[in-house]
Amino acid sequence: MPGTVAAPRGGILCDFYNRYETVRETLSRIDKAAREMGLPNISARLIEPNETSDQRGPEVQYLEIFAVSIATHHMLIAEGARPVAIVGQSIGELWALAAAGHLSVEDAARLAVARSQVLTRQSWDGKMLAVGVDGRRAESLAGLISHPHLVLACENAPRQSVISGPEALIEHVERVADALGWPSFPLGVPHPTHSPAMAQAARDLRATAPRVPYGAGRWRVCSPWLGRDIGDDDPVDLVAGALTARVRMLHTIRDLHAAGADTFVECGEWPVVTKFVEASVPGVRCVVPLSESDPVEAVRALITESAEGGPFRSRVPVRSGNGHGPAAQVSVSVPAEPVPVHSAAVPLPRTDVPVAAAPVSYVASVASPAPAAAAAPVAVAPVAEAPVTAAPVTTPTSAGLDYETVLAELQTLYGDFLGYPPDLLGEDDGLESELGVESLKQVVLLGRVSDRFDLPGLRSNSSLLTVGTLRRIAETVVEARAEAAGR
Repeated sequence: MPGTVAAPRGGILCDFYNRYETVRETLSRIDKAAREMGLPNISARLIEPNETSDQRGPEVQYLEIFAVSIATHHMLIAEGARPVAIVGQSIGELWALAAAGHLSVEDAARLAVARSQVLTRQSWDGKMLAVGVDGRRAESLAGLISHPHLVLACENAPRQSVISGPEALIEHVERVADALGWPSFPLGVPHPTHSPAMAQAARDLRATAPRVPYGAGRWRVCSPWLGRDIGDDDPVDLVAGALTARVRMLHTIRDLHAAGADTFVECGEWPVVTKFVEASVPGVRCVVPLSESDPVEAVRALITESAEGGPFRSRVPVRSGNGHGPAAQVSVSVPAEPVPVHSAAVPLPRTDVPVAAAPVSYVASVASPAPAAAAAPVAVAPVAEAPVTAAPVTTPTSAGLDYETVLAELQTLYGDFLGYPPDLLGEDDGLESELGVESLKQVVLLGRVSDRFDLPGLRSNSSLLTVGTLRRIAETVVEARAEAAGR
């Protein structure tokens, strides 16, 4: 289940809403909880493409992400998927608890809003930075500055880590990473977390959040920050504890794979957590139904293949790490949360980061996390990567640009960087899935697009990284230039 990621597209749940009674019921319950808390209807924009919301604060964004995640889970169950485990990244762990039945949908929504409110009250001047190196190097980089609130927050993949800390220090870390030749990407999250700086917010949440009833649940839930399965843990304590703890998605993914999980399904709109999975255990199967042209058919095909004993079926029972006995066998896995949006996957996606998903059988088993103590200063050696030379920046001659002109420029820019003839770069080709442009290169290229068209806001548009087509990038550039011309 993904963590803090970009707000979902309008109408994204229209098909699920029309097909499944369980989705309609769940969205109705989220809407009811939202109204009781003085928030607008959550489902309207998600089931009606032209619907808009005039209140787009963090609470609404969190509940929309929750609605998409839980609706996808219900679709999977309705189609016959049976999770081995459900994994959530950062706040996505709350979605996982609701999906597994440990707590009600309404209580999960209320707790998500309570979490957002205590973070807003603390009003911490912090930021999160995704860095394209392993956790050891990222922790050493933070340790060079030696500030108690500047820490390694997330270990997402072998070369995708997130550092959390005060804004001024994060900007310094970004400059140092650039000097070392390490790719980095600021995460556009409403509330930077997974830092000791969040201790006051955690205390506030424990003191003010309503205690919610909870039970054993139907499905196993793995916690990437606890390093074990969730058992009889109080949900309020879980959510509060995660605010200051490091998220070790990399270890969770590898432990699940070692236990036999070989298919992961992400219950979000974009491939965020699944990018971590692919980078952490190459060769496993990752599916993001909502990124497919026909999500339901994609899931049915996956389940049919599993039932027929296809190459991605696992029959290895995955043992529970909390002494509650063996979990169900893996049939299909669906990754849960990520972007901590810190789930963000570098290109990182947005984490809460950036960024994880829940395996369709949502996979799970976790390694015990080490204490998140500040690292001692360590000499940091740059990773051996081909140097990226700066491209000349020119300013567009006019504020308004037509789509074809922008597309042609993008094909040339991307082609020159990747060594492809521009005419081979189709506007609808997936940059990563079809052309093999890995995430960090996409970050660099998006920065060049931002400079070329004088659109600084483009750098933080994580949806352009997760969508990954020249058409989407070109359309965004044309719209942004037109808006700039109208101001």
